[in-house]
Amino acid sequence: MISITKIPGAPAHIEGVVNLRGKVIPIVSLRTKLGFGELEHDKSTRIMVVEIERLILGFIVDSVSEVLRIPDARVEPPPSITGGTDSAYIEGVINLSDRILILLSLNALFGSDLESVRLAA
Repeated sequence: MISITKIPGAPAHIEGVVNLRGKVIPIVSLRTKLGFGELEHDKSTRIMVVEIERLILGFIVDSVSEVLRIPDARVEPPPSITGGTDSAYIEGVINLSDRILILLSLNALFGSDLESVRLAA
């Protein structure tokens, strides 16, 4: 993990900002945003950098085991049993031979919150 600069008054899920190749990138804790308990960062903790609506963000995740390219045709709708409010964040599922992946909708997860993340940067 690299050093994250805290931002006073930022929402709880915004850990702070980092300098990545000369750009200030807001760093978001997905655990906090999704309502999971916090964990200490360890040697497996990673920051995944993504772009949402022309905003570059870093997500703190517990670990990354691999990066896959999945064709859109492989994404299936989420099962109907995911009826809670958190299921609005599930864009689909991907059935691989040895496991099922859940595809999060980052736009749904952050939606109107993107402006507060932009301000943090």
